[in-house]
Amino acid sequence: MRILFIGDIVGKPGVEIVTRAIPAYRRQETIDLVIVNGENAESGSGITPSIHKRLIQAGVDCITLGDHIYRKKDIIPTLENKSNILKPANFPADAPGKTWTVVKSETGKKVAVFSAMGRVYMRPVDCPFTAVDKVLEEIPDDVVIRFCDFHAEATSDKQLMGRHLDGRVSAVCGTHTHVPTADEQILPGGTAYITDVGMTGPHESILGRKIDRVLPATISFRPLPFDVAKKDVQISGVVIEVDPKTGKSSKIQRIKINEKQADILEMDDE
Repeated sequence: MRILFIGDIVGKPGVEIVTRAIPAYRRQETIDLVIVNGENAESGSGITPSIHKRLIQAGVDCITLGDHIYRKKDIIPTLENKSNILKPANFPADAPGKTWTVVKSETGKKVAVFSAMGRVYMRPVDCPFTAVDKVLEEIPDDVVIRFCDFHAEATSDKQLMGRHLDGRVSAVCGTHTHVPTADEQILPGGTAYITDVGMTGPHESILGRKIDRVLPATISFRPLPFDVAKKDVQISGVVIEVDPKTGKSSKIQRIKINEKQADILEMDDE
């Protein structure tokens, strides 16, 4: 079984390249399930019901989120009523949204998906390690393929989560920093791991925002809008190969899809 996970979608450029490229990429690469982190999809912060709908229609099976989850208030009914979009599992119980879900692959295999948020240099939240343990207790035993998006700032936090869940989930993939790491690996217990899968959006930027906004604001302290950039749009993600019988992973590979490649994929899909 092959799972595609795409890192933080940033703004309209990120949404556009995903909706253009993923239908054909999914077919050509025999992808069984697509998961994306969409917390920055609307203007660089938050997500809206219309973007949720677009991503699902393009072939995304599940959307994970992070610290910007509620920036657009109109997403709350979607979080409450849809099972294919999730809040971090260590958010308060009363916070809108579901902490985990089970989605089916194209071949009918069940996959449990959940996320958690780190606490180092992040907003105050409950213990992520306790939260993921609780989620694993709730997931039915017959769902052996289990995917965790750990949305965190500190690399040590993410490595700790990888080791904490090793052998209990199929994959732990980090998001939030928007910069991909080169440490993809299969941990001893059979869990695919990467500290951060990177950003899907404009890479001629500072983490997806215009350089000529972020740089002078940082140097001068003048308040400037951090508008989403537009150039060098790329998809960053990983493809994970999982044994559907055991839930153990055998391979994790980083992928990049640039605009030219997305154009070719889109033409192939017509």
